[in-house]
Amino acid sequence: MAKKTDKKTNKKQEEKAEEGNGKLKRKAYEKELRKLQVQLCHLQEWVKAEGQRVIIVFEGRDAAGKGGTIKALTERVSPRVFRVVALPAPSDREKTQMYIQRYIEQFPAGGEVIIFDRSWYNRAGVEHVMGFVDDRRYARFLELCPEIENYIIEAGIKLIKIWLEVGMEEQSRRFAARIDDPLRQWKLSPMDVESYTRWYDYSRARDTMLKATDSKHSPWVIVRSDDKRRARLNCISHILNTVPYKKVKRAKVKLPPRSDKGAYDDQASLKGRRFVAERY
Repeated sequence: MAKKTDKKTNKKQEEKAEEGNGKLKRKAYEKELRKLQVQLCHLQEWVKAEGQRVIIVFEGRDAAGKGGTIKALTERVSPRVFRVVALPAPSDREKTQMYIQRYIEQFPAGGEVIIFDRSWYNRAGVEHVMGFVDDRRYARFLELCPEIENYIIEAGIKLIKIWLEVGMEEQSRRFAARIDDPLRQWKLSPMDVESYTRWYDYSRARDTMLKATDSKHSPWVIVRSDDKRRARLNCISHILNTVPYKKVKRAKVKLPPRSDKGAYDDQASLKGRRFVAERY
């Protein structure tokens, strides 16, 4: 019990410290988030009704808040419409395919929004910085990417690209918070630790990527994410403003009466079955 209390106290202290730094307070955040999530539900109905196809790409530095932003974006909508794609490292077979191939397999059908938690831009980021791709293939990717994205858009898919930018000090604070927290330790991979030492290498890779792929038909938008709550609200607001959705009229649902035909004591019939122990 003491450990639980300590954890709650630590969380409250962390929140107080954040809010003391001018960051958005939780109550104000939750109020605005609910409004935006209502609009996301309207967007969802429009995407389904119109058979629209949307891709949202989330990129950014490690610990920039991609996971939390995606959670806020998807927690009140259907996973059948808003589908999150976070691909693992390519298999030996996938390494022999066209680079973009395994991403295209995940592209939306009509009535779907696909959210890439990291995307084909891995080639311009981690693969380049960590030396997983040679200079020739890296340069070729940057050259072809705007052209390929133009084809995606011409095919009728709405493409939204978001870069989350966290500052050096805030990234250090978030990494440190992950070290001792069992709920966040899984976020700290050996690759994350290695990336921490290469701040300026990632900065240069970011700048080169933006210069090569920030096109008129497929622009990047940058969101400062030192304040995670503001970043989430700004991301969702941008998405809602970018997709020209309309509120779809839905017929009001009226529950019909339950039929008594064949009625019996359906709880008594469960007697003697195995139930989960009621520990709470």
